[in-house]
Amino acid sequence: MEGPAQGDVDDVILIPGLATSREVWDATRAAQRSCVRLHVIQIRGFGDAAEANGEGPVLEPFVRELGDYIADRIMAGGGKKPLIVGHSLGGLSGLMIAARYPDLVRKVMVVDALPFIGTLFHPAATVDLVRPQAERLAASIRSAYGQPKPVDTGRDPGPQSQAGGLTNNPRGRMTVDRWSRNSDPRVIAQALLDVMTTDMRPELSKISAPVTLLYAQDDSAMTVEQSTAAFLPQYSGTPNFKATQIGGSYHFIMLDQPEKFAKALTDFIAGTP
Repeated sequence: MEGPAQGDVDDVILIPGLATSREVWDATRAAQRSCVRLHVIQIRGFGDAAEANGEGPVLEPFVRELGDYIADRIMAGGGKKPLIVGHSLGGLSGLMIAARYPDLVRKVMVVDALPFIGTLFHPAATVDLVRPQAERLAASIRSAYGQPKPVDTGRDPGPQSQAGGLTNNPRGRMTVDRWSRNSDPRVIAQALLDVMTTDMRPELSKISAPVTLLYAQDDSAMTVEQSTAAFLPQYSGTPNFKATQIGGSYHFIMLDQPEKFAKALTDFIAGTP
């Protein structure tokens, strides 16, 4: 926990995404820790030891564990419901907690995440259709476990690299590449499988907390209309929902458009309810 230990301030939970260290929130921590209590999550295996995440499902146990943390560490002493901010896998986690533990969440910000990622592969995708592809991809990633890590060259891996599809600037690519190299392939593989085979769309109507979506758009990747069509229909049926498109950004909005992200987050924290 970071920020004021006492006083009537908001508790804000920050959840990183797949193969992403909690460092992704460093700028947010610096800007917000004097104003709110921050609970900055590190998912085991994403930049540190895998521990319990070395085998078995990752996403569902994480959501249950975080629900217990909110109940026991934030609300048991009479605290207010926290705000949840999650990127990618963290955004999906926020939706899961809001739907399944409605008494533990005040509001949720989802940063470039979908209730079901399968629709990126096919508009009519289902979990059953996506599962074989997800299992093959997970097996390929898992096979890197025990192998030497790729060498850190200290250079930008370039726009054509895996990191280059996630962030649109050299510093961002170097950072994302480092987080991925330092993550456990077993955890990446299982978490990706979990995400690809989780469809939260049928549960969105259960979410009573307001949901704010920030979603990325960059002309070099997709048009404004294509980005909107990829994201907004999936949130149909969410009772209290609003969305903001962040232009000039790939998946890591906080790395590609830090000022826009900081303003959106400040507005989210300060807004009502």
